[in-house]
Amino acid sequence: MNKPIQPKIPEKNSPTATALEHFTTSSVRSKDGTSIGYVQIGHGPGVILVQGAMGTALNFTQLAEALANEFTVYIPDRRGRGLSPLPYSKDYTIQKDIEDLEALITKTGARYIFGLSSGAIIALQAALTLPSIQKAAIYEPPLFVDGLPTALLTRYEQEMNAGKLSAALLTAMQATQMGPAFFNFIPRWLLEPLANRMMTQEDKQATSETVTMRKLAPSLRYDFHVVAGMNGKYENFKAISAEVLLLGGGKSPAFLKADLDALEKVLPNATQISFHGLGHSAAWNYEKQRNPGGQPAQVAETIAEFFIRNSNERKYNVSYKSV
Repeated sequence: MNKPIQPKIPEKNSPTATALEHFTTSSVRSKDGTSIGYVQIGHGPGVILVQGAMGTALNFTQLAEALANEFTVYIPDRRGRGLSPLPYSKDYTIQKDIEDLEALITKTGARYIFGLSSGAIIALQAALTLPSIQKAAIYEPPLFVDGLPTALLTRYEQEMNAGKLSAALLTAMQATQMGPAFFNFIPRWLLEPLANRMMTQEDKQATSETVTMRKLAPSLRYDFHVVAGMNGKYENFKAISAEVLLLGGGKSPAFLKADLDALEKVLPNATQISFHGLGHSAAWNYEKQRNPGGQPAQVAETIAEFFIRNSNERKYNVSYKSV
C-alpha cells in the first residue's frame, strides 16, 4: 500500500519565490552542445518540472519543495532563460527541447514529468518520443484546437524585431488571453506606456536573482514557436503509451479547457481534473503581488498522488477539486 502523500507546504510569504539556497544547481549538455542548467531538491523517484512562457526554474521552487518529501525534483531552465541563456535562432524547433530533456533524463534517470502551458506541450511531445517517461502530468497546454491567433503571433514577432518590448508583451497577453481584465477596457496607446513603466519599475527593484519581464520577453519566441509548430497536431498524441494526468483551472480561459477536452478524447490512458477556483498560474509560486493565484501545494498534492499510485488504480478522491 502506498503511504499517504504529505508534501511540504511552504508558508505563503516564504522567500522560496526567489531563493535557491536549499537547491543544488547543475547542468547537462544537450545533443547540439547547448548547456542546460537545472536545480534539484529532494529524495526519491525523479520528477522533471517544465515551465511555460515568462517563467524560469525560480517560479517552481514552492512546487518543488512541496514534492521534495517524496521525489527528487529537477527543474531545468529551458533554452533562452535563466540558467540556460541562449539567443533565439530560426533553426529552433521543439525537438531541441526534447533533446534537452533527454539529456537530463539520461543523467538523472527521472521517469515522471510535469509541464505547464507551453512546457506542457513539450512534456507531451517528450512522452510521445521518449519511452523512458512513464507518467506525465500536463497543466493546460495551449494547443488552440479551435483556432490559432495567427495575426497576433505575427504582430508579436514584428514588435520584437522592432525592439518594442512593451508592445510585444501586450500582444502576447492578448494572444494567450492571460492579461489582467482591465486591459480589455484600456486603449493600446495608453497600455503601452503603462507596460513600459511597469517594466522600468521592476528593473529598478530587481535583485541579482530576479529574472525580469524585460529579460524574459525575448524567450517568448521559443514558446510561440512551440505553440505554432504543434498547432493542429494534437491527434498525434494518441500514440502516447505513458499514463497522462490532464490538469486545468476553473478560472482559466475557456480555450484551454477545450484543449484539455480534445486531448482527453485522443489520449489512450488519460484522466482529467479541474481545480475549482484556480487559474493558469496555480502551479507557480504564491507571491502576493506577482502571483496571488499561486497554489503550488494543491497542485503538488495531486501530481504526487498521480505519480506514486499504482498504474491500475484509475480513480482517487480529493476534496478541493472538481472533475
